[in-house]
Amino acid sequence: MTCFTVQVPLARSETYITELLEDICNSMNDYALHVDPDTKGKSYKRFAPRNDKSDFPDFKDFQFDGPEGSNSLKFACESIVEEYEDDIISLFAQETDDVADKLCNVISDHCKGRTYQHQEL
Repeated sequence: MTCFTVQVPLARSETYITELLEDICNSMNDYALHVDPDTKGKSYKRFAPRNDKSDFPDFKDFQFDGPEGSNSLKFACESIVEEYEDDIISLFAQETDDVADKLCNVISDHCKGRTYQHQEL
């Protein structure tokens, strides 16, 4: 009997991706609703710097409480991760291009045809 070992890079292993997903929604606490002062358009933006070298944004345009606060964003994240966990793991385990776009438009249809632009993924 011949036994083959397949080595998978850590970042593409199911175990590693599953562990990341268990904690990913906690990072939603670093985001808050941002209201553009010119257009009054609303979007969630990161207000917490990723490292000590980053500048803090102007907090006056952020809303940290209310029904659209980070708790609702965290809840939405947890719901999406729970519903699409297998698909998310599969996308990241493969060397797939445009993971965010595929998850957002093809698998979940949460973006309803909009182009997904997210530089953090």
